[in-house]
Amino acid sequence: MKALQFVNGDQMPILGLGTWKSAPGEVYNAVKDALRLGYRHIDCAPVYGNEVEIGKALTESFKEGVTSRDQLWITSKLWNNAHAPEDVQPALEKTLADLQIDALDLFLIHWPVVIRKEVLYHQSANDLVALDARPVAKTWPAMEALVDRGLCRHIGVSNFSVAKLEALLKAAKLMPEMNQIELHPYLQQPAMLEFCRSNGILLTAYAPLGSADRPSRLKVKDEPILLEDPAIVKIAERHGATPAQVLISWAIHRETAVIPKSVNPGRLKQNLSAVEVSLTQDDMQEMAGLDRHRRYVSGDFWAMEGSPYTIANIWDE
Repeated sequence: MKALQFVNGDQMPILGLGTWKSAPGEVYNAVKDALRLGYRHIDCAPVYGNEVEIGKALTESFKEGVTSRDQLWITSKLWNNAHAPEDVQPALEKTLADLQIDALDLFLIHWPVVIRKEVLYHQSANDLVALDARPVAKTWPAMEALVDRGLCRHIGVSNFSVAKLEALLKAAKLMPEMNQIELHPYLQQPAMLEFCRSNGILLTAYAPLGSADRPSRLKVKDEPILLEDPAIVKIAERHGATPAQVLISWAIHRETAVIPKSVNPGRLKQNLSAVEVSLTQDDMQEMAGLDRHRRYVSGDFWAMEGSPYTIANIWDE
């Protein structure tokens, strides 16, 4: 499989399995099925609530000889309640224990948002801490120390704007090597793509299929359904592919990693086969015209009344 290469030569398979929204009891089977099919990149996060199940699936797959730890790329993330420097390493150690591994390949700051340590999910604006009060520049040295201690090989961020990346680059000793963001034909983010290419930062696309299965509280009435877009459907028909395969292939053609989620063995196999779908320059040009700057994960859940966060200051738009 095609891979993205880090500065030190490490290679991350460009297609991975996303585990956000995979329900308890389902993700164990999904990971085992995915590894049997040939997936070698698993994207995790403690806030997804399923790292213990993933760890069980990984350990069993290693014992069964399906794959080995050194053949697998595993990413996880620092949740918003652990941005205090003294909380960073314990948060990673908990993830490592849950996943039953000794070190991560990639560890990301999940959001440029802070919540109180005692809180997992904020219930009111009082649970949120302004980024100025606990800036990323204070968290980042603790992330860098994790690499020095061998607890993870690479560090990066998620849901960061260009402006926030620029600020971090000025403060960092170890550069962020990844930004995991929402990317699909309705949200193409060309300025972000260009900035990251110019600064040696890789990109991972989440919600690449439009995240139709995300919680209803994150949806709006009559929102566009990416998988049903007529242009995507037409391109899929031309290639004898599914719309999902076209969307995954689009991300790969842009040299971004992509982490579609599924717990269905048939769709897991179809998604993996997307690496064989070769889009033409005309296909890519047609899809370039679909950009709506449409976020399916808008971040509005951070922007409640009284919050220090707004849609404008999260995305810097």
